[in-house]
Amino acid sequence: MPLVVAPIKFCSHLAGKKPSQVTPDILRKCSGGGKMELCAADAWDAMVAAAAADGITLKPTSLGDQFRSIEQQKTAFLQRYRKEPVANSTSRTWNGQKWWLKRGFAPLAAPNDDPKTCSRHMLGLAVDVANASGKVLKWLQDNNERFGFSHEVQSEPWHIRYVAGDDVPSAVLEFLQQSK
Repeated sequence: MPLVVAPIKFCSHLAGKKPSQVTPDILRKCSGGGKMELCAADAWDAMVAAAAADGITLKPTSLGDQFRSIEQQKTAFLQRYRKEPVANSTSRTWNGQKWWLKRGFAPLAAPNDDPKTCSRHMLGLAVDVANASGKVLKWLQDNNERFGFSHEVQSEPWHIRYVAGDDVPSAVLEFLQQSK
């Protein structure tokens, strides 16, 4: 079954911001131990709770798989990519140069400060979900939209991002009411 990829809407306090302009006041710690943008964090926490009620564990693959600063994105990029071609590998362009994905690594966006092309992790909107296959992936496919999330690309079933903007989904509002 193909992954649903929905267009993204930004929350008003994030609209137009570059990754370098994401400040601590628009991020908060959330389920999994990392940080996410405020709207995304509420939606993620609500989704984690709903999944748990269904016997599904949603968690990020690591602390670096929620919000990432430009420096964190650069460090991860340099760990995963090299300038020399790698046979049968994907590539990214960064600083005008082509970089090749090393074998055994998952793809990663090149670090940049453009809100239109940067990794959604750098805006605090994305999370890479651990074990996103089988029952976990099926649960995500069935429930992402309910919590304002969508996949971003077909080739990365683990990578979801918050797309609802200021239109907070009712499932998130209900969770927030119950959490008070």
